[in-house]
Parts: sequence; C-alpha cells; structure tokens
Amino acid sequence: MQNLSFPIQFKFKIGTLSNDFTATDSNGQVLAYVKQKLFKLKEDISVFSDETQTKVNYKIKADRWLDWSAAYTFYNQQNEEFGKIARKGWRSIWKAEYDIIDQNEAPQYKVKEENGWVKVFDSLLGEIPILGFFTGYLFNPSYLLTDNRGEVIVRLKKQPSLFGREFELEKIGSMDNDDDDRIMLGLMMMILLERRRG
Repeated sequence: MQNLSFPIQFKFKIGTLSNDFTATDSNGQVLAYVKQKLFKLKEDISVFSDETQTKVNYKIKADRWLDWSAAYTFYNQQNEEFGKIARKGWRSIWKAEYDIIDQNEAPQYKVKEENGWVKVFDSLLGEIPILGFFTGYLFNPSYLLTDNRGEVIVRLKKQPSLFGREFELEKIGSMDNDDDDRIMLGLMMMILLERRRG
C-alpha cells in the first residue's frame, strides 16, 4: 500500500456473516479487502489485494485471546513479522489508545481517541430502547495517529450511519513511505476492534 491517495474510505459489508470491509482511495481504487475469520478464539485477519480474495498481501494475528492488552502482529506475504499494534489495556476504557510498534519492538506511533466523552455518551444513549439505535448518527468517534514527536500524521473518523459501516482516513502531516503498510494495517485492526461504538 504505497503512494496512498487520501482521503481513504473504509466501508464494511452489511450482508455478510464475517466482519469484513473494503479500503478505497480518493480515486475509488481498491487498496485492500479485509476479512476477519469468524469463530476464532484468537483474532485472525487476512488482507487481500481486492474483493476477489485471490491474493493475500498481509495477515494480522493476535498474540492471545480475549484480553484487553492483546497485541496484533502484522505478517507480509513471506510470513515475516514487520510490526504490530497493541491496545493500552485499562487506559482504553476511558479513551481508546493504541501503540503501533515496528519490527524491532520499538513504539513508533500512537493512536488516541480525540474525545473520551463521545464514548461515554454513546454508551449511555445505547442503553435506551429505540434511541440507542441512532447512536451511529449522533456519536462518531475520531482518532489521531501521532509520531514519537507528538506530530499528527492522520485522523481516522467514523462517518454517521446506522450500522457503523464507514470510516474516513484523512492525511494531516507527512508520512514516511516505509511506514505506510504498518500504519494502514494498524488502523485497519483498530477499526475492527472499535467499530461497534458510535
């Protein structure tokens, strides 16, 4: 996923049993088709080159099952590990927070939810019959990805919809071309984990 053309859209399919979505660039070109295997104790995600699902470009696998602090490792076509995204455990209860880690186990980027109150109001309204159905239109979280200097690189925002099916990735700062894949895979995994909100 090199030379990305922003903004990038992530759109979930509603009519399938699996948790899958398509990533397209600003020209409508398909960048990836992401499919999460169902009924697995540990997350197992395949990132295909397109919707035909004939070529797997990357795999993402969890290091453990059902854990707040799980890490999700990225593998290339040669099955070589080249990074991971790790959830910040209990810190993510208030505001979602993740670290994107490089192939040398060094934290490289941080993903943080912009406004924790969105999560609170989404949870509260979600408990009210009938009104809870419309939280997807009212509370849409956004996330900032920053480098180690604290500079914002991209913003990921959930778009208003009933079924939480669309996200948009907007470029704000400069992105190192060597890190495109790691950033994109990290955000794709995060979307799968955070999608149910808002």
